[in-house]
Amino acid sequence: MIIRKATIDDISQLSLLFDAYRVFYKMESNVDGAALFLSDRIQNLESIVYVSLDEENNLTGFVQLYPIFSSTRLKRFWLLNDLYVKPELRRSGISIALIDAAKELCRNSGSCGMMLETAKSNIVGNNLYPKTGFKLDNDHNFYSWGV
Repeated sequence: MIIRKATIDDISQLSLLFDAYRVFYKMESNVDGAALFLSDRIQNLESIVYVSLDEENNLTGFVQLYPIFSSTRLKRFWLLNDLYVKPELRRSGISIALIDAAKELCRNSGSCGMMLETAKSNIVGNNLYPKTGFKLDNDHNFYSWGV
């Protein structure tokens, strides 16, 4: 397994994985929209995406992180927003390797850490994240607002 930073050359394969990720979260399939969205993020340096590859250089999963900032800590903080591995390859260590790449990004960028959010119903994710060192935050309320 190879883990590396995604480039614009990965968009055709990455957009298929990203679309499957979105469908998992009950969004309507839109491969073209996924390709445009990812292209914009990568070209505008608005996110960092790491991909996993198999022996034939096929993408098998990805993690996408967005930079945010902690005013109280006076440092960059990363939001692990998206993590996806092809269903048939889950439980093979790909998710852990992708999370490890995200941790390395945090260390190398001098950040104070990273955070993520997942649905309470995401049993796989809620079992995975504590195994990789994430701590469940029971001290804060998280609110959202949408248009």
